[in-house]
Amino acid sequence: MNVFRILGDVSHLLAIIILLLKILKSKSCAGISGKSQILFALVFTTRYLDLFTTFISIYNTVMKVIFLICAYITVYMIYVKFRKTFDSENDSFRLEFLLVPVTGLSFLENHSFTPLEILWTFSIYLESVAILPQLFMISKTGEAETITTHYLFFLGLYRALYIANWVWRYYTENFYDQIAVVSGVVQTIFYCDFFYLYVTKVLKGKKLSLPMPV
Repeated sequence: MNVFRILGDVSHLLAIIILLLKILKSKSCAGISGKSQILFALVFTTRYLDLFTTFISIYNTVMKVIFLICAYITVYMIYVKFRKTFDSENDSFRLEFLLVPVTGLSFLENHSFTPLEILWTFSIYLESVAILPQLFMISKTGEAETITTHYLFFLGLYRALYIANWVWRYYTENFYDQIAVVSGVVQTIFYCDFFYLYVTKVLKGKKLSLPMPV
């Protein structure tokens, strides 16, 4: 554990809390991509199967359980509780364009060819692209609510802080996980345009529009 890892986890948790509060307070999931939330739920499910096999620490276990619960609550609110407010027309990114290559890559490039390891690798690759349906939805509607941009900012900040965590671990522990690092860098790149627009528009009180990163 180091300060970058802890701050990254806090940023990640804060992003999820912001999203949940936004939905609960407005009683609406307008502007939120249900498909991205399904992918994040799938990420946590496949990554945290080790909850049943390995105990690392109380902190680690609690954070995993919180992320899992929050992910499924979010999906429930979008597709069940507030489904009438869900913008399915604009949430039209085709998930197979992500799931098929990610699944194939997780079988081809992993640390060991075992079920849990392949599923963990799948979750790492999938997380790097899970935000794309949300970014695609924003590009289609042309704008995003301010609270939604705050959610995206802290989600992107979490990945940026994890890059700092990997750099720190490399120099202090000589630890380097190529799969996690490369996937994390790719994910952070997807947020670059958003970070720029967040600083130049949202923080100045303007609405945000976001081009599709390709």
